[in-house]
Amino acid sequence: MLDILLTAVGALALVVASLSELVQRTPLTAPLLALLTGIVLGPAGFGALDLPTVVEGHGELHEACRLLLAVSVMAVALRYRFRDVRARVEPVVVLLVVAMVGMALMTTVVSAAALGVGLGAAALLGAALCPTDPVLASSVVTGEPAESTVTARARQLLSLESGANDGLALPLVLVAVAIAGPLSGGEAVLESLWQVAGAVLLGAVTGWLGGRALQIAEEHRTMRPGPLLLYTLMLALLVLGTSGLLRVDGVLAVFASGLVFNAFGPIGERTDENRIDEAINRFAVLPLFVAFGAMLPWREWEDLGWWRGLLLVLGVLLLRRLPVVLALKRPLSLTWRDALFVGWFGPIGVSALFYLTMEAHRLGSDPRVLAAGTLVITASTLAHGLTTAPGLKAYGKAGPGSDTSGNSAGR
Repeated sequence: MLDILLTAVGALALVVASLSELVQRTPLTAPLLALLTGIVLGPAGFGALDLPTVVEGHGELHEACRLLLAVSVMAVALRYRFRDVRARVEPVVVLLVVAMVGMALMTTVVSAAALGVGLGAAALLGAALCPTDPVLASSVVTGEPAESTVTARARQLLSLESGANDGLALPLVLVAVAIAGPLSGGEAVLESLWQVAGAVLLGAVTGWLGGRALQIAEEHRTMRPGPLLLYTLMLALLVLGTSGLLRVDGVLAVFASGLVFNAFGPIGERTDENRIDEAINRFAVLPLFVAFGAMLPWREWEDLGWWRGLLLVLGVLLLRRLPVVLALKRPLSLTWRDALFVGWFGPIGVSALFYLTMEAHRLGSDPRVLAAGTLVITASTLAHGLTTAPGLKAYGKAGPGSDTSGNSAGR
C-alpha cells in the first residue's frame, strides 16, 4: 500500500514540477491534482489505494495535517520582510478577531440550517471550517501570475491571516467542544489561554534563539554553509515537538517562531533559498491530498442526503467568508477588487481537516460532522482550485494594481 502511495506521489510530483508554469496558468492546482489522483486510485476508482475512510483513520490523518501545517506556516512566516509583516498588523488583527469569529458563526448557522443538526454538531463544523488554509492559499499568493497581478498588500494580508488563524482558531474549536461535549466553559477558557499564550511564548523564545544561534555560527564560521530551508525546517520540527510535550498550540508556536526568526535571524540576503522553501511547501501537500482523496467517506456523504450536502457546500462557500470580508472592507482599507479577491480566496483545506480530526479525537468520531466537513473541504479544493487562474486574470482585468512589488520571498 505504501509503495503504491509513494509511486503515485512521486509520479505526480514529477508531472507538477515539469509542467509547473502550465499548472500555474490553468485551473488545476497541485492540491486539486493530488486529490483527483487519490480519488482515482482509491475505493471509488481503481481500488489500488485501499485506505480506511476519514471516519475510521482520523488519528493518522490528524498527525499528517499537523506536520504539513507546521511546514506551511513556517514558510508563510518567512515569506515577506518583517517590516512588511509589521505594517500589516492592524488589518490582520481585524481578520483574525472579527472576521474569523464571523466566519465561525456564519458556518454554524449554515450547517444547522442545511443539515438539520443540533447546536453542538453545527458549532463543531463552524469552528473547524472557519480558518483560511495556508496550504491552499499558497497557490493564490505565490508564483509569477499572482505576483505580477495581485497587489502586494492583498497577498500579504491573505498569507499572514492564513498563517496565524490556523493556531488562533483553537479557542473557537475548544468552545465548540464545550458546547458539544463534557468540557465546561471554564475549562475551555483556561485551556485556550494556556495553549495560545504558551505557544506564543515558546515560539518567540525558540525563534529568537534559533536566529541568534545561526547569526553567531555564521559570524564565527562554526557551521558549514547550507540552505536556510533545512535550518528553518529543523526549527519548525523542534518547536512542533516541544509544543506537543508542553501541550500548547503547536501550529501557532511554529508560526510565532518563524516570525521572530524572520525579525532577528540573518535571512535578509537569502531570496533564492526562500523561494526553494516555497517550492518544498508546494510539493509537501501532495502526499496528504492523495491519501485524503483515497479516504473520502462516500457512504457517509450519501447518508447526509444529496440536497442537504449541496445546500451545505453552496452555503459555506458563498456565505462563510465573502459577505464578512465585504462588510469589513472599510476597516481593512480594501478596494472593491481586493475585497472580492480576499473574500473569495479563503480556501478550506488542511487546517479544517486538522481541527475536524482533533474534534473527533476529543469527542469520538461523529460520522455526520466528519462527512459534512470533508465534503466542504473537497468542494473548496475543487472550487478554489478551478477559480485560481481565472480569478487572477479577472483581477488583472479589473484595473492596474497600486503595488504588485514584493515577491513571494519578499526580499
